[in-house]
Amino acid sequence: MNTIIKLLVNAIAVFVLANVLSGVQVDGYLSAIIVALVLSILNLLIKPILVIFTLPVTVITLGLFLLVINGLIILLADEFISGFSVDNIWWAILFSVLLSILQSILQSFFTTDKKSS
Repeated sequence: MNTIIKLLVNAIAVFVLANVLSGVQVDGYLSAIIVALVLSILNLLIKPILVIFTLPVTVITLGLFLLVINGLIILLADEFISGFSVDNIWWAILFSVLLSILQSILQSFFTTDKKSS
């Protein structure tokens, strides 16, 4: 159940950012859910491979190259999903940064950490 909530929260974040950023378009709620699902899968499968291959560049740039990798993951999702479009790498990087921030805010709002005493 927690995974479904996280997916829906991510879809809300995608939908909100697509309406705020002019370089990112999403067709509707269903497309936002699909984008959230595809981004989760790409982050799980493709991102670790890219991080390993670009480790020297990432170390030299003190981790800033990870922003480029996140942008590339978003552009890859753009290729897979017909109802989602990102104009260029700069919009993808901005979308990635804002998506991470908004996901953190929304997940802390929607999910409460229940600690057992």
